[in-house]
Amino acid sequence: MAGGAVAPSDGPVPDYGGGLTLSVLMTCLVAASGGLIFGYDIGISGGVSEMEPFLRRFFPHILKRMAEAKGNDYCVYDSQALAAFTSSLYVAGAVASLVASRVTRALGRQAIMLLGGALFFAGAALTGAAVNLAMLIIGRMLLGFGIGFTIQASPLFVAEMSPPRWRGALTAGTQFFLTLGILIANLINYGAARVSWGWRLSLGLAGAPATVIFVGALFITDTPSSLVMRGRAERARAALVRVRGPGADVDVELKEITRAVEAARRSEDGAFRRMTTRREYRPYLVFAVALPVFTQLTGVIVISFFSPLVFRTVGFGSNAALMGAVILGAVNLGSLLVSVPVIDRYGRKVLFMAGGVVMLICQVAIAWIMGAKLGTSGEAAMARPYAVAVLVLTCLHSAGFGASWGTLFWVVPSEIFPVDIRSLGQALNVTICLGLDFVQTQSFLAMLCRFKYATFAYYAAWIAVMTVVIALFLPETKGVPLESMPTVWAKHWYWKRFVQEDQGQAKTSVALN
Repeated sequence: MAGGAVAPSDGPVPDYGGGLTLSVLMTCLVAASGGLIFGYDIGISGGVSEMEPFLRRFFPHILKRMAEAKGNDYCVYDSQALAAFTSSLYVAGAVASLVASRVTRALGRQAIMLLGGALFFAGAALTGAAVNLAMLIIGRMLLGFGIGFTIQASPLFVAEMSPPRWRGALTAGTQFFLTLGILIANLINYGAARVSWGWRLSLGLAGAPATVIFVGALFITDTPSSLVMRGRAERARAALVRVRGPGADVDVELKEITRAVEAARRSEDGAFRRMTTRREYRPYLVFAVALPVFTQLTGVIVISFFSPLVFRTVGFGSNAALMGAVILGAVNLGSLLVSVPVIDRYGRKVLFMAGGVVMLICQVAIAWIMGAKLGTSGEAAMARPYAVAVLVLTCLHSAGFGASWGTLFWVVPSEIFPVDIRSLGQALNVTICLGLDFVQTQSFLAMLCRFKYATFAYYAAWIAVMTVVIALFLPETKGVPLESMPTVWAKHWYWKRFVQEDQGQAKTSVALN
């Protein structure tokens, strides 16, 4: 095979050639940086929520509760208003990601990233200058619109530009920038907490990654699939020549992309109706829902957001809690580097399984330590060695997630959907993800207050269930060209009853005769 694409063990897949060119690297780098704004917000919100000047201005009742707490009370931070500060972003993001599906098809991936960067910048300016809670939450909603647009387009952009052999590693760039954003935000929080206006600095600096994305998007070309869908075949061919480099059979790849797009246009049903009503689209619908649900129910989002508050709960001081969040961000970023050489060599399912086992063990251990040392009231003082153990286990949990589910959440949904429902599939994936982010960030502090240490056992149970489901029902997709993906489902032991071999071949085979 030219270009060295990896074929699945149950049969060959077409390979169009082409190498890892500088153009494709730069294009994917800029597109994947869409994860930067999401990661920055994840990292910044929890730390800001723990800063006393921020709480004094917007949530003084929490400071009063902290002063009255006898010990490491589970319920100190139980405030629906504080939760709304974080969760309001995700309501807006979920709405924006659904709208982005239609806008992406009409305007392309590049335009949606420009729009997302501009909205995020506006939100950063408003939250940094906020003087009341309403202004703060409106700014958060603008940030959410920016994230919803950008995150919907970014993984699709990278997947459609990448050669099949390196698609997993390049799509993982979204997670790399997300974790980098978390680490940068935690470092800024740690430094900014030392001044009374530090929370404004933390929130306002969100405009910096938004500027990076907006300016970078101005200098990249749209994806060939998006250009063909909008009737710009010549520009699509020029884009393929640019990113594939010499030796690539761009005419064959362009022909296959065009065939897939024309097949989608000939369908009488819209993308949503097709996905939800037609039998051969059943596996895509299942995983458009299952992957974001399972990923969010690992508990990693609430650990990432509220890690400083959790560390305060187990006995760390304010500065130590913020440093714990910095350590957590650094571990998360390092774990991603472990997954990059593995994801395209050994496949997606190996990482799913290994990550699930690590996260399960850590969540059970955290629940046991908090239950044994804090009890149900949270008034008992936890000895420093046990508090450190919670920090270590939290870091191991994040490492397991970052090296597996965190990366694969962006890789797998961007590659499993056929072109006619690819924008919709990614939009559903992001919408459900952001919707669950809202539910969890709005409910976690109340959940911690009422369930105590059992909160972490709850997440452990979900991790066990989802690991088994992935092992049984997700086919391996490493090295498979996007246009050939339906044939993988047609050979799966369960999904072959829905996707027949001839259907997959009819949609994706390259016309060589």
